[in-house]
Amino acid sequence: MLVPTSLPRQAEKPPQIDADYDAAIQQVDSWVDGTIHLLPNILVALVLLIIFVLLGTLCRFLVLRQLTRRERSNLGEVLGGLFKWGLILIGFLLSATIVMPSLKPGDLVAGLGVGSVAIGFAFKDILQNWLAGLLILVRQPFEIGDQIRVNDFEGTVSRIETRATLLDTYDGQRVVIPNSEIYTTAVTVKTAHAHRRSDFEVGIGYGDNLDEACEVILKAVREVEGVLPEPAPEALPWSLDASWVTIQVRWWSSSVQSDVTHTRPKVIRAIKIALDTAGIDMPFETQVHLFHDQTDDDDGSPGQAREGWPVTKKKAEPE
Repeated sequence: MLVPTSLPRQAEKPPQIDADYDAAIQQVDSWVDGTIHLLPNILVALVLLIIFVLLGTLCRFLVLRQLTRRERSNLGEVLGGLFKWGLILIGFLLSATIVMPSLKPGDLVAGLGVGSVAIGFAFKDILQNWLAGLLILVRQPFEIGDQIRVNDFEGTVSRIETRATLLDTYDGQRVVIPNSEIYTTAVTVKTAHAHRRSDFEVGIGYGDNLDEACEVILKAVREVEGVLPEPAPEALPWSLDASWVTIQVRWWSSSVQSDVTHTRPKVIRAIKIALDTAGIDMPFETQVHLFHDQTDDDDGSPGQAREGWPVTKKKAEPE
């Protein structure tokens, strides 16, 4: 019986890739032809974009110069930059429609709207701070050089930028506060007015003449350097405390923090010297401590014992 034998397999040849250089050359040639065909449009679009860049720069310069004359240079920088980049964006869109005539301005605006929403979500904090900074500069609740208090920070406004407000504290530090936080938080502008009122409470003895003490205090305060004559200082009987009669002293000075800080110790010193000279007592706090005697037989009986004092025993009556 004959067993069929398998024929030897022929060696498989690796697949060969035929490089079609003609197609690649034709593609590159079409690109070059298209570029040459669009070259006039590209030149016109480039010239148009340059014109809009120059217009934006000129517009920024005019806005900045006009607002600098009104002493609002920070607002001029923000608005000038807004106008400049707005004009550049318009020039870019017009240049794009010239280079690609098939591109419609409506499609660009629609795409820009969708893109702006995405950018808005991505840069929410930056845009929020920028808008808050613009509103602060427009409404101007405070100016550069004003002394303000925001939350736990107090100092002099050195600069208002598009993202944050720079605050120089009284101890020589610089605090950068985001504009959105300033715009949504209560801000105390301490130099909003030229004058600021300060007060201090002093106590005199119950045996001293109240009217005389007020006159002595007022005379001393009026002579202190830094205290304004108008509005006039005041010395008002304020409360009857456990150890003294309280008099509240009020005076006005410049609203600048350095003047307020240096005037206050002068007023306190003058009041102390004047009261000592007039012989008016400034008593210390007096405290009375009651010690309960717990050695009596009746201690603890609500009907017999008196809180703080021992029960007095009745003497036996003679028979």
